[in-house]
Amino acid sequence: MSARRVLVLNGPNLGRLGSREPDVYGATSYQGLVAECERLGAELDFAVEVRETNDEGEIIRWMHEAADGRIPVVMNPGAFTHYSYGLRDAVAQRTAPFIEVHISNPYARESFRHTSVVAAVASGTIAGFGLGSYRLALRALAEELDG
Repeated sequence: MSARRVLVLNGPNLGRLGSREPDVYGATSYQGLVAECERLGAELDFAVEVRETNDEGEIIRWMHEAADGRIPVVMNPGAFTHYSYGLRDAVAQRTAPFIEVHISNPYARESFRHTSVVAAVASGTIAGFGLGSYRLALRALAEELDG
């Protein structure tokens, strides 16, 4: 049996991990995040593909790809979390589990970060555990798919 395909999608500014506000997002680089997701994915029998974009249209197209292919998604929408109704509508079309992740705890930050427009159409949300949020999401995804 081949590994199950999983997309780990990241929105704006996440490619700057390690240099962007390390007090909030930690010191691990984006490449470190990619390596960790791929490593854990292999352990969970996932073929993990990690992507990052600063373009709202591109992340929406990736969600369409996932919906069309019945591909599970772990996503950190970044700033798109708070205002992208186009992304919310794309996530609502999902045909497989979708887990929203955040490195920081949005509720412990500025008030504009307290609203997620994608949360209501997600399988679940994991936030506030640093890069561990991605590990928890991949493990939750494995449980949901195997359950």
